[in-house]
Amino acid sequence: MTIRVVVGEDEPFVREGIVRVLERSEFEVAGTAGDATDLVRKAGAHKPDVIVTDIQMPPDSTDDGLRAAIRIRATQPEIGVLVLSQFLEEDYALALVGDRPQGVGYLLKERVADLALLADSVRRVAAGGTALDPDVVQTMLGQQRPRGPIDDLTPRDREVLALMAEGRSNPGIAEELYITVPAVERHVTNIFSKLGLKRAPEDHLRVLAVLEYLRQK
Repeated sequence: MTIRVVVGEDEPFVREGIVRVLERSEFEVAGTAGDATDLVRKAGAHKPDVIVTDIQMPPDSTDDGLRAAIRIRATQPEIGVLVLSQFLEEDYALALVGDRPQGVGYLLKERVADLALLADSVRRVAAGGTALDPDVVQTMLGQQRPRGPIDDLTPRDREVLALMAEGRSNPGIAEELYITVPAVERHVTNIFSKLGLKRAPEDHLRVLAVLEYLRQK
């Protein structure tokens, strides 16, 4: 099925560039918005699969786009949201994710030029997955914080969890780390155990593990 997208970006040249990149990847751009108010309206009118939006947008040109994205996630949870930012701000990512790292993504704006990465992120978000920028994840991983369950993970466990936070599947993690899928599965099981996560379907446990990871920044 074709994934339908609404794009929020106030700069016409940048907006057109994002639209062209998406259309080149065979997404359907159902609408565009130049301000946060119009973005919320277009989300309600077009009911796209995914919103792709800048953080800084009118009317205030501060974090209006982020606040619009959070509102859309709250009122239309079936719509995936991918936010683009000029700044590496883990607090923005945490605010966007909230307590539901499903159907959400946060990428640095410079990634728009990477057609494959942007397309993959939109598809992950549309499918209900997570797509966090690798640089943001690594910043979160390096933050000083009180000791918690995350600190009981081995370095390899932490690498696997970081890739889970980016939204990678087990085969994708295996390919990235040059290890086997069964090895990834063992690390994932260890992560669930060390974080004290109860038995549940694995997709739910992965969400809980990512939440734990984000909260312990």
